[in-house]
Amino acid sequence: MARAKSIALALVVVLCQLILLTAGYAFRNCIEDPVQRKTFSCIYRRQSNISALVGDLPFWAETLNLSNNYLHTLPPHSFPHLHQLRILRIDHNHLQIINAFAFYNLGQLETLNLSSNEINHLPSSAFSGLLNLTELILSRNVLETLSLDIFSGLPILNFLSLQGNHLDNFSQIAASVAHLHRLNKLDLSSNYLQSLQHSSSLPQSLTILYLCKNWLVKLACEPNLLSSVKLLDLSYNKKLQSAALQGLNLKNITYVRLRYTRVSPDNLLSLTNVNPGHIDFSGMSLSNKFKLEELCKLLKSRKKKLHKLILQSNEIQNLENVTFSNCPIITGAVDLSHNRLKSTDCLYFLKGQNYLTDIIVEHNVLTSLMSCQKLNFSFPKLTRLSYRYNRILYIRPFAFKQTVRIQTLNLNINNIAYMDHKALRGLNHLTTLRLDNNLLTDIYEDSFEDLYNLQILNLRNNRISVIFSKTFHNLNHLRILDLGGNKISQFQHWAFFGLNNLTNLYLDHNHLKEIESRHFGPLQATLQVLDLQQNLIRYLPNSTRSPFQNLTKLKDLKLGGQIPSGMKLLPHGFFHGLNSLKSLYFTNNQISSFQTDAFDDLTSLEFLSLDNSGIGMVQLHPGTLKNLRKLKRLSAENMGIESVSADVFGNLTELQVLQLPHNAIRTVDQALLNHLPNLRYLDLHECPISCTCSNTWLQNWTKINYNVQIVYLYNLDCPDLPGSKFYNFDIEVCYLDLGLYLFVSTSAIIFIFSVLPLLYVKLYWNLKYSYYVFRSWFGERWRKLHDEEEQCKYDAFISYNSVDEQWVLDQLVPNLEGKETSLRLCLHHRDFEPGRDIVDNIVNAVYGSRKTLCIVSQHYLRSEWCSLEIQLASYRLFHELRDVLLLVFLEPIPESQLSAYHRMRKVMLKKTYLQWPGPDCSDPTRAQELFWNQLRRALGSSNSSPHREDEKGEWSKENNFANQQVKDDTLYYLMP
Repeated sequence: MARAKSIALALVVVLCQLILLTAGYAFRNCIEDPVQRKTFSCIYRRQSNISALVGDLPFWAETLNLSNNYLHTLPPHSFPHLHQLRILRIDHNHLQIINAFAFYNLGQLETLNLSSNEINHLPSSAFSGLLNLTELILSRNVLETLSLDIFSGLPILNFLSLQGNHLDNFSQIAASVAHLHRLNKLDLSSNYLQSLQHSSSLPQSLTILYLCKNWLVKLACEPNLLSSVKLLDLSYNKKLQSAALQGLNLKNITYVRLRYTRVSPDNLLSLTNVNPGHIDFSGMSLSNKFKLEELCKLLKSRKKKLHKLILQSNEIQNLENVTFSNCPIITGAVDLSHNRLKSTDCLYFLKGQNYLTDIIVEHNVLTSLMSCQKLNFSFPKLTRLSYRYNRILYIRPFAFKQTVRIQTLNLNINNIAYMDHKALRGLNHLTTLRLDNNLLTDIYEDSFEDLYNLQILNLRNNRISVIFSKTFHNLNHLRILDLGGNKISQFQHWAFFGLNNLTNLYLDHNHLKEIESRHFGPLQATLQVLDLQQNLIRYLPNSTRSPFQNLTKLKDLKLGGQIPSGMKLLPHGFFHGLNSLKSLYFTNNQISSFQTDAFDDLTSLEFLSLDNSGIGMVQLHPGTLKNLRKLKRLSAENMGIESVSADVFGNLTELQVLQLPHNAIRTVDQALLNHLPNLRYLDLHECPISCTCSNTWLQNWTKINYNVQIVYLYNLDCPDLPGSKFYNFDIEVCYLDLGLYLFVSTSAIIFIFSVLPLLYVKLYWNLKYSYYVFRSWFGERWRKLHDEEEQCKYDAFISYNSVDEQWVLDQLVPNLEGKETSLRLCLHHRDFEPGRDIVDNIVNAVYGSRKTLCIVSQHYLRSEWCSLEIQLASYRLFHELRDVLLLVFLEPIPESQLSAYHRMRKVMLKKTYLQWPGPDCSDPTRAQELFWNQLRRALGSSNSSPHREDEKGEWSKENNFANQQVKDDTLYYLMP
């Protein structure tokens, strides 16, 4: 049977994992904490079904919070695959029914919180399988009874809270916990217990027992029931009499509370064996001096020394000088909080208690602290003095002369409007001073003059408007200075002089309009935390000097929420100098546009919050975050960002958390995620992500991605498809036609690239020959229809390199223009129009001449201008079907060199070309004469057809004659 259950459980786990793999890294109702991994929060999801909350959670979850939902029932095996869970919270739901084996398989669970529900019954097997549970909280439910074996499966339970239920049978409770041999703390407060009558004993391990706020009248228990208890709280049992404690063994009690019962101190001491030094005498009606004096005498008779004396909530109004003179020596604290004291009279009532370490007079009605300059006694051991929550209006000079060795002084939450310059004189051992939440308007140069050992000074929430020069000049050891919540609008020169070790400075919620680097001069070597939130700071565009340029050690800076409507503008270089900054809070500022260099100086930044810092639609320009390569967490909620691109966020290679909820984002750049290799958490909820084909990749990515958590993916609506969700909108339409088109196009391309090479190899020359034969035939017919040729300005445009200019002037021009032919030639240096663009001149020369004569040499081939000229002439030859191009080679050029000049080789293949006879031929004169005759004939031929049969016959004759009279290398005619 056990094996079958194990197999079934394994199958369930595998099924859950398959579901997870299908869904990618996103959860329907939960969020995994990006910092504390394996911690999941599923609060405020309005879910009534436990499977809807935890069904898609991964098996590795260790902490799970399901509070503030609408759960009504936990069925058996509610968490089948979460076998690694250690902490589970299901508080503040509407749970009424927990079925047997509801928590089965949670063998690693250590803490279970079921408080604030409506549970009225627990089956015997409700907690079966929780072998490692140490803390069970069932407070604020409606339990009336407990089955005897309800906790039998919790062998190592340490803390059990049943506070705020409807339990009235202590014997039943004792029986249910009797076997919990490791139970240390049991909370039964706020139930309906009337007695401690029992049939079973409490575990010997139980040391803390809360029974306050019940209906206890008598205890009716065996004397040793509470023998192992050390902390016992019986307060607020208003009918509990002293006699109820008679005979109880309370010798191990270290703290007992009997506030607001009918137990009197004298009866408690006389009827029980409790140690007097371990009794809390709060709320025991010790309101007048006679009762206090009697208590002191009684304590002194029982004990010579007392560790602490707690006298809270006794309605004490006055304490005379001799009130505590009869008390034993108190070596710890005297607590007089929650009384009605109007004055302490320099603590004269405690005179002689030289071993006191703490005096606490909080929540009274003190109105002033008088001067104690003339006193001749002190408290040499006193280290802490607290006057919080009083009505103190002013403090006189030398008010603490009798407590000069204190280290902590709490004067916060009073009405202090005036503190004398000498009020704190002599407190040179003080390390912590709290003056927050008062009405102070001014602090002076000598206010803290003697506090040279002070480390923490809290002046928050007063009415200080100016920090005067050298106010803190003697506080060389001060580490934390809190001036937040005041009305500070300016700092005088040297305001922070002397604060050579200050690390934390809080100036938030003041009236500062601007800050300058000079203000922080003495702090530049030590300041690490600076809070400037909620001020009036604003800068103009021409502001260039950074107020932080000297704060090279600053690690945490808060600039959020400048009033009334944000900073509006970040000047150039505003953060210059903050090379060590780790965290920047820039929330609730209405910046219209962030300049591309706004954050360039923050090269060490790891956390950046820009929440609510935009006006309308904010455009983050490419490069704005380019230097934040160490950034690990970026929050930019509700900034009106419209797009998320790699140009903006692509440099954040260390980014782990990207929070962009409540923006106007419709698409996400697909390339972005490739630039963020360490991203683990992406929050886009409440963004109108478009459910169109442009986002199909994102939908697919969310299904196969296992590294980046998409927050509330299943709640992303489709703004363009009402009623649809982004994670499952129909993407078939995006691939149906596209796939067909891709198939057809790729098939055609493959076919073409397969067939063309075959055709080229097999039929190229046949096709080309046929083409030229047809074009020659067609050109001849066209010439016969058009006898007249177009009129041109020149007979020939001479294309040559300047190096060959001498040959052109000495040989070519005289033989073509000086003879009987009188041809009109176009030469660069002579006929180009001065001042006109060289390209325009070349174009006009080519198209204004019947033919183009190219004088080819090695220099010609290396000239860019010559290349342009032959390309233009070739265009007319090949595309306009005009026989306009003639080639003359001044020197032999190997074909290997011509192979790089594709167009020239193409011309040579289809056209006759001439080569100038060199000096090494047998008869240079005859060869040159023949050369000029043939060149003149070529220049005088018609442009109509590049292949004329009559000319071809004549050229062949003369070529044969030349072969007989001159060596073969003198003159070449190469026909196609």
